[in-house]
Amino acid sequence: MADTKWRRRLAARRSVNHGYRVAVGIVGGLIVALGLATIPLPGPGWLTVIAGLFVLATEFTWAERLLEFTKEHVKRWTDWVTAQPVWVRLLIAAATAAFVYGVLVVTLHLTGVPDWVPGWVPLWR
Repeated sequence: MADTKWRRRLAARRSVNHGYRVAVGIVGGLIVALGLATIPLPGPGWLTVIAGLFVLATEFTWAERLLEFTKEHVKRWTDWVTAQPVWVRLLIAAATAAFVYGVLVVTLHLTGVPDWVPGWVPLWR
């Protein structure tokens, strides 16, 4: 947790400190929820979840531990992928791209293709 001068002054006032922690919890929770909702969609889903954990970790020890756990596993995954031959990395990239494309097509099929998408784009109408 942050241990700065302004934070110590804030912590000295119990009612203000409680309100601040509640606000951080709500904002961080909303960011994590938004990230979790957008994980299957193309875009920065996991990055948004991690950003929400960063916000929560400023005030909550459990979030700080979860963030450290997440950073360690992301580093292990990155180290493993970079140690693989090029063909394995390309296979992982192709599988990821196919998954994202499939989710995008299914999402657009269920929600409808926006009018601004040109007719020649190979999606279901």
